[in-house]
Parts: sequence; C-alpha cells; structure tokens
Amino acid sequence: MVDPQHTTVAILGGGKGGSALLELLTHLPEVSIVGLADRDPSAPAVKRALELQIQVTSEAEALIRQEGVNLIIDVTGDPAVESLIQAHRRPGTEVLTGAAARLLWNLVQHQTHIQAQLLSADKLATIGTFASGLAHDINNPLYLIVGLAENLQDEQDPAVIKEQAGEIIRTVRRISALSKELMQYARQPTTHDLVDVELTTVLDEALKIARFASLLQDLSVVKDYAAKPVIKANPDDLFHVFVNLMTNAIQAMQGKGTLTVGTQWHGELVKVTISDTGCGIPQEDLVKIFEAFYTTKPPGKGTGLGLHNVRDIVTKLHGKISVESEVGKGTTFCLEFPKA
Repeated sequence: MVDPQHTTVAILGGGKGGSALLELLTHLPEVSIVGLADRDPSAPAVKRALELQIQVTSEAEALIRQEGVNLIIDVTGDPAVESLIQAHRRPGTEVLTGAAARLLWNLVQHQTHIQAQLLSADKLATIGTFASGLAHDINNPLYLIVGLAENLQDEQDPAVIKEQAGEIIRTVRRISALSKELMQYARQPTTHDLVDVELTTVLDEALKIARFASLLQDLSVVKDYAAKPVIKANPDDLFHVFVNLMTNAIQAMQGKGTLTVGTQWHGELVKVTISDTGCGIPQEDLVKIFEAFYTTKPPGKGTGLGLHNVRDIVTKLHGKISVESEVGKGTTFCLEFPKA
C-alpha cells in the first residue's frame, strides 16, 4: 500500500536548481528521490546525485514514465521538457514546472542560506565559550616569551642566547598552531563536495579545540578507535559536529571526569560514540534536545543551535544520531554513517 504521506520525486534538470533540491529533499524523511535527469554528465546535480546514490539518466522521458513517481519537478526552464512531461506522465502524477518550480527553488535557496547562518552563529557562540581556556593557553606562552626576552637583554653568553632564542621560536610556533586550529574551526566550508574522511584524524583535531570548553580541567580522555574508519563527508562540517558534541560533554562534566571517544565497524556502517561522565540529561528533555533554540544551559551559555546543526549535518550524510543518558551518570551520543 502506498503511504499517502510519502512523496516520491523525480527531478528534471542538473543545474543549480537540481543541486539545491537534492540538498533539501534528501534529508526530508517523508520524501524519496527516485532519479534525476540531465543530458550533461558534468552538471553539478548529476555529480551530487551519484554521490548520494540516486539514479541518474540522460533520458528524461524514461524518468517521467517511471512507475511510482507521484511528483515531477522540472527546473530545466525548457518548454520542450514541459511538453514532454505532459505527453508522458502517468495519470495522477503531479508536476511542478515554470514559475512554480522557480518559486520552490528560491525557497530552497533561502532555507540553505538560513541554515548556513545558523551554523555560523553556532560556531561563533562556541568560540565565545572557549574564551577563558583560550586566554589561559595564550597568556602562559606569552609570559614565557616576555621573560626570555628580558633575559636576553643582558645575556652575553652566545650559547645561552641561542638556547633562549630557540625557546622563544618554539613558543611562538605553539601559539601559531593554536591560531590555525581556531581558524580551521571558525572558517566557512570551502566546498560542499564529499570526500573520503578518516574519522580518527578529525576526532583528534576536534579534541584539540574542545579542550578549551573548561578552564579547570581534570579530565581523562579515553580513545577506542577501530582501524582507519573512512566515510564520505565534508571535513569542515564533520569537524564542527565532533567539536560541538565534545564541548557539550566537557561542559556537562564541569571540567572533571572521563571523556570517551570511540569508533567501531558495524557491517556497512561506521559507528562513532562520544561519552561523558557528567550530569546527564533528564528523560523528558531527550526528545527536545535537537530542536532549534532549545537549551538547558543558563542564559549566555548556549544558543540552542548546536545539536540542531549537528543533526542536520549528520542527516545530510545519510547518517543517524541517537543519545542515551542517565541523570548523575553521564551521556552517550552515537552516530552511524555509511562507510566510504
């Protein structure tokens, strides 16, 4: 029996409109995309559809006639394609074309812009929570540099001068590395392409940033990594996911406890777990934590965007995220992705 709430879509057109529709529709659970048609194999939506394992064809007529399609969206802007749809669509199949398709494309573009703004706002807010930890990690090396520079003013021994100058150089490089890590987190994604990403590398990079979530840290970090788990993802987006989850975990423990990060193989899936021994989340709040602007943190401590953005990114990667928590004992987030 056909689910009346489920929409099965065929997209005609592989340009920007087709790409925008793919990005929106692929993470709506009540929508399935059965295929995309375009004669140009190098069209951007064709490449994206192949990455998402969606059928691609150069024969629009075959896709129009395909059984089970109940909505055709034409973003080609070609009157000949409109005529082809009217001639070959199955009875009961609805069509969005012309002005209606352009309106839908504009709405999709607007939503994409809003999602990008929410992600940027979340990143900036997260960096704000790192302020104390960052100040500590920058000020200590600066004090060392000042002390060494003052010593050099009166030092006459060439060997001592060389040794202390070397220490100044190493200290400056440590501060420079910290700046690069922050820039990596704060920057806008340079591409939306999916590439092979080795998860343990991104997890380790995220740990370097998330450690600033608490100034007073008495944390144990336990890593339990499987051998080289690789998935298809945007590295910048995935980095943001892990930083967000680890930051939440460290804050939940108030700087004291055990953070456990693990990866496992589960058949065709790669599983990532991030666990803490913090305060836990009440059961009545678990169903709300992924909602936009919902937060249990005090005013000024959270935007309520973090987990909402995390779920959006994971869903775009055809992954799943779940959470288990017990008040007073801790929380575990579990993410599952298709392997590359």
